[in-house]
Amino acid sequence: MVENKILNHVQTERKIRRIAFEIYENHYDEEHIILAGIDGMGYRLAEILLTELKTIGKQKYQLIKVSLDKLQPTQSEVKLDVSLDVLKNQSIVLIDDVLNTGRTLAYSLKPFLSVRIRRLSTAVLVDRSHSNFPISANFAGYRLSTTLNEHVRVQLDSTQYAVYLD
Repeated sequence: MVENKILNHVQTERKIRRIAFEIYENHYDEEHIILAGIDGMGYRLAEILLTELKTIGKQKYQLIKVSLDKLQPTQSEVKLDVSLDVLKNQSIVLIDDVLNTGRTLAYSLKPFLSVRIRRLSTAVLVDRSHSNFPISANFAGYRLSTTLNEHVRVQLDSTQYAVYLD
């Protein structure tokens, strides 16, 4: 398998910062924003975005984790690490690292649909544009056309960020 780095650390950092600015610009009138990161790299991206957003604006942010079985989303419960009451009348940004078919983001919506929220947006670092579900990213760092046989891998370690195409 050939591994190609498509975004290095600096480029990935810039994409993340741009996403943070877009979130801020589209939510400038909100006092409080919930960043809901999908467990794994989505949650890690949400943590990094939270750090960036705190340097940009004065809004209050809350980071929550969305957990589900990505391989069998229909057979697993979608869990949040907060009660549903926290979501009432809030603006939420659902965050994952890669948007491939839209399956993970689609199933991750379930808890947000059971309570009245003000607004829901989606943010991803890489959008592969292989939609099998009616899901799109409101905020995407990098849009990339790939074949179904290719795999996009995101690295968001504390010292090194990168995006690879395997």
